[in-house]
Amino acid sequence: MSMESNSSLAGLGNSSFSTLAPLSASADEAEPWVKGELIRSLMRSSQRSYLLSLALMPAMIALCWNSVDQWELLLWAVLGTGATACRVWGEQVYARDYADKDSVSLQAFVDRYRWLWSASGLVWGLSVLLFFERVPLLNQFICWLLLAGVATVPVNSLALHPPLLRAYVNVLFGVMMASILIRLVLLDFHALQFHYAFLLLPWLHWALLLRASRQSHETARNGFELLFHNHILIKSLTQQRQAAVSAVAMKNRFLASAAHDMRQPVLALSLYADWLRNEPDLVQDIAPKIVRATHAVNALFDSLFDLARIDSGQVQLHIEPVDVSQLLHDLELQYRPVAEAKGLSFRVHVARGTVLTDPIRVRRMIGNLLANAIKYTVHGGVLLSSRQARDGLRIEVWDTGIGVAREHLRDIFLEFYKVADHAGTSDGFGLGLAIVSRLSHALGHPVSVRSRLGRGSVFRVALYDADEAQAQGRISGAVG
Repeated sequence: MSMESNSSLAGLGNSSFSTLAPLSASADEAEPWVKGELIRSLMRSSQRSYLLSLALMPAMIALCWNSVDQWELLLWAVLGTGATACRVWGEQVYARDYADKDSVSLQAFVDRYRWLWSASGLVWGLSVLLFFERVPLLNQFICWLLLAGVATVPVNSLALHPPLLRAYVNVLFGVMMASILIRLVLLDFHALQFHYAFLLLPWLHWALLLRASRQSHETARNGFELLFHNHILIKSLTQQRQAAVSAVAMKNRFLASAAHDMRQPVLALSLYADWLRNEPDLVQDIAPKIVRATHAVNALFDSLFDLARIDSGQVQLHIEPVDVSQLLHDLELQYRPVAEAKGLSFRVHVARGTVLTDPIRVRRMIGNLLANAIKYTVHGGVLLSSRQARDGLRIEVWDTGIGVAREHLRDIFLEFYKVADHAGTSDGFGLGLAIVSRLSHALGHPVSVRSRLGRGSVFRVALYDADEAQAQGRISGAVG
């Protein structure tokens, strides 16, 4: 029997299931996310404010054109355009270097480039020098309205980050009041077109803006906090749903695995019973075999319940010295009648030795390999052997079956995987080799396979010689 490909299966396919507890988020955990989202929202909306400022500058210049020296208007326009260009540059820096960063980086950006907003407030505060008590009263009134709009419109976005709002508003109104004072000094407080009570309006406007910004900030902050906790809740519910789906899948896998593993020993019992019915004189020979097969069924029941614990990483292995020759003899009693009933030869070659392992689970592991070998072999037979290797004993299961193509060698150890158009795969659940893979990982016994399509396969299980402490340490590492 010629073999051509090899695939190592140590640790392959061990799927673990863990219950995902609902996530909870404290105020300290929510705070950084909320701050970051507030700044991101601010940056998304800030573009509208500097575009408004840029659009209102020509209107301000037009209202002052016939009353103010053109060089003053040109100077103010240059300052305003420069401030707007700085804002555009700041937007590009943010989009390039900060947009996808965490809240700490976003806070650093705002702290570092706060002067961009202050520069806009400075330019518009200086506009008072252009029109206050220099243009006709109607034009002056319209200029005040434009300035009020420039002060008010950005509040909704800047309120998302109060320090930035205060920097903008304080600079704007501070420069505005300073400009009014300069104009009053230049006019020597004479020939004014307004009552002095008018000077209270900017202060009132400033106070109202700060008050409104606080309320706007609280509203936005509460909204983002609610959004954060909704995200946490949705994620928690999604994970709980996934956990429930996994639990159902585990239950279905358990039931399918139980049906798969019980088929062979029960079939062996049926064959022994038919044999005893036809040859009652052989009761002395057959009865012990029935007892052994029954014990195998009971042992498999116990190990099936352990399967869920293997998936969850809570399996408890019972390590003890195992006589390899006795192990192979027990497997022969269980699987020889199944092979011979199919017209196949069943040979056993034993190299004596003792290994430390879990006898029930290693028997189940090799039993699945034998069941697969018999199932996919039509002519010829199956060989069960143990051989001495450099690092211990190695159990091999040879068959002259249909074989497996190289590209499918790793996938055949996945749960419910069946090779397409492969003779015999319509019968069964595709669990036998998946169970072998998980037990291989849990026991620390690597499994390898070589196969040639149409010629047969050989599966090898390495059972290392070791003292009990070493075996326990190796197995604990595999389970963990």
